[in-house]
Amino acid sequence: MRTPHRYLAPVVLPADPSCSVLRDAAVDVGADGRITYCGPARTAPALPHHTPRTRLTGILVPGLVNAHAHSPMTLLRGLGGDLPLLRWLQEVIWPAEARMTPADARAGMLLGCVEMLRYGVTTSAEMYAHAEQVADAALEAGSRTLIAPAYFDRPGGDWRGDIDAIGRWIDADGLRFGPGERVELCYGPHSTYTLPPEALRHTAEEAARRGALVHIHVAETLAEDTATRERYGSVPQLLKQTGLLDGRLLAAHAVHLSDEDIATLAGSGAGVAHCPGSNAKLASGTARLGALRAASVAVGLGTDGPASNDDLDLWEEARLAMMFARLAAADPMALGAADAFLLATSAGAAALGRTDIGSLREGNWADLAHVSVDGPHFTAGLEITDTHLIANLMWAAGSRAITDVWVAGDHVVTNGEPTQVDRQKAQTEAGKATARIIR
Repeated sequence: MRTPHRYLAPVVLPADPSCSVLRDAAVDVGADGRITYCGPARTAPALPHHTPRTRLTGILVPGLVNAHAHSPMTLLRGLGGDLPLLRWLQEVIWPAEARMTPADARAGMLLGCVEMLRYGVTTSAEMYAHAEQVADAALEAGSRTLIAPAYFDRPGGDWRGDIDAIGRWIDADGLRFGPGERVELCYGPHSTYTLPPEALRHTAEEAARRGALVHIHVAETLAEDTATRERYGSVPQLLKQTGLLDGRLLAAHAVHLSDEDIATLAGSGAGVAHCPGSNAKLASGTARLGALRAASVAVGLGTDGPASNDDLDLWEEARLAMMFARLAAADPMALGAADAFLLATSAGAAALGRTDIGSLREGNWADLAHVSVDGPHFTAGLEITDTHLIANLMWAAGSRAITDVWVAGDHVVTNGEPTQVDRQKAQTEAGKATARIIR
């Protein structure tokens, strides 16, 4: 077990609802990897003299929460990059994934975890096949992940067997497991257009029985939305009819929603993963972020897969979210830097139904990232207004300024390099896997 530790920083952003900026602050981490104090250093509790202390020079923030990802797709970057979503999936991605082995998925996930951790992203909500290998890779890297094994209704598939297998896994290992509860198991029905209503109902029943999150693509494209509206009213209406909105649900993308759809999601407590980069690249549309937030829907940010983005940089998603929201509203104040910071942290955790990550408060897991201010992105230093500081963080600094990262108190990135994984080896193994898949 690790020893308690105190981190001191000139600025700490706890990601509380008001987006407070704490100056000359301390964050204490207990032996169990949870935060025991976050606040001004002058009022921090007394600690034994031998307690280790680390004095940082920049900004300490919560680890970012990637609310929707397919990280093993690091192996598929660049494939079909100029196709619309359905053709991209059917002609390029699904055939490539059919050639992917469990070992390949592990290699892709390990590289994805390395990439995210170096960017200060400590949690990712993953939907993918070969889920046991995906979990193993996350544990090796030291990442935190919510894994939803993906299932479909297509030739060779067995969605009933897939749903039952997830239930057996949860019953055997628990909903959360691993050091610092790093892995949470979820259900991953791909979408309403790749599964029959019967599969959605069965998913709802099994997930409710275990209190598990259901992670599903929702109204990502206009074609999906149009077809579903003709038969069921809308994608959210189908989710409601099949019972999926009665439990924990994460709606990925949620691009094509009416006012009624948004009210339906809000009334159910469902979360939304907003993926502006992927949606723009695939010309799927732009989610109605302003309307979702106005309805008090819990909205986080997602990168989607690194074959449709093509990176796992959540800071970039935050900048895109600000720009698209401002363009949609023709209002430069539609989404501010503080709002975007919360979307990437505490709001992302809320979208996943988690209260133990995404913010620096007593009892939460000590998932932390240190942002260096030694660079052109902070020419004015830290002795500036709070508004100016957060603007520099979100618009100018971002992932390039991350130096150190901790997950559940474990130091998993030091000076920009992972501590649990040989990055060069991870890149080499992923490259070998890619070569086999695309040849």
